[in-house]
Amino acid sequence: MSRTRILGTGSYAPEKVLNNQDLEKLVNTSDSWITERTGIRERRIAADGEVTSDMAVKASVRALEMAHTRADEVEMIVVGTISPDMPMPSCAAFVQHKLGAKNAFAFDVSAACAGSLYAMAIADQFVQTGKVRRALVIGVELLSRLIDWTDRNTCVLFGDAAGAMVVGPSDDPDRGILSTHLHTDGSAAMTLCIPGGGSLHPSSEEVLKKKLNKVAMQGREVYRYAVRALPEAVLEALAANGMSTDSVDHIIAHQANLRIIESVLERLGIPLEKIFLNIARYGNTSSASLPITLDEANRAGRLHEGDIIAMMSIGAGMAWGSAVVRW
Repeated sequence: MSRTRILGTGSYAPEKVLNNQDLEKLVNTSDSWITERTGIRERRIAADGEVTSDMAVKASVRALEMAHTRADEVEMIVVGTISPDMPMPSCAAFVQHKLGAKNAFAFDVSAACAGSLYAMAIADQFVQTGKVRRALVIGVELLSRLIDWTDRNTCVLFGDAAGAMVVGPSDDPDRGILSTHLHTDGSAAMTLCIPGGGSLHPSSEEVLKKKLNKVAMQGREVYRYAVRALPEAVLEALAANGMSTDSVDHIIAHQANLRIIESVLERLGIPLEKIFLNIARYGNTSSASLPITLDEANRAGRLHEGDIIAMMSIGAGMAWGSAVVRW
């Protein structure tokens, strides 16, 4: 079996910036309140007419260019998202068509903020077994259309963006994705959810009136879950590879809240300097966060051959996971 290597990365964020001062005009909040509790100063909002697959394609083109891969060479597209263009068909189907990746099979993964890590883990299996030589892994969310802009507990957090990775077999057995570790706890499903629009609460006037089609979150419970589950997941991944926290050169993480990140790293005993942070500029971009962060760290020259990267993410489900990559 071949090890899977990340061959190219790409990201995209819409031009429109919504900063904390803008939000002060919409809800009872303040720049200092948001910054102190979340570390977020601004977020990006998709343009009118821009859809999820549009953002995914723009990030994918950049990843394909870095990987020196043509769209028709891609054999598999996995999109992590909970905000597709429409409920059916998959966002990945639209991405496949818009890219011209006519030789790729394509599907979505619904694991919320952990979506891109889940997607990477799936693609890894196909590459390892030789079924696929080039896979495109995407995390993309257009959450601004799923947010209740009168709810200050959620509207201050989320932004729109996309990140992508091209993965394929490594020509060096020591480099690539060393392992991935995924977890789910459905007993905590209602702590972060969109209650309406499915078979439980089908679309109706009542659902729209009660805003059940918007993101609902129990923020304190999500925080408590994340600061417990993420350190455990990172330690699990390191132990599986005979490593300790001292082995880690970089942390690439889903960035939901700066306070969560600080608490997780403190529990792990890993200095904050080892994580690439961009939450202040983008907010919580859900499944897009991890691949965007990887791309920005990569293009900034932070990642060097042989570096050990620990990845982590957690989202609704609750769904979470970790990975270790030797760059």
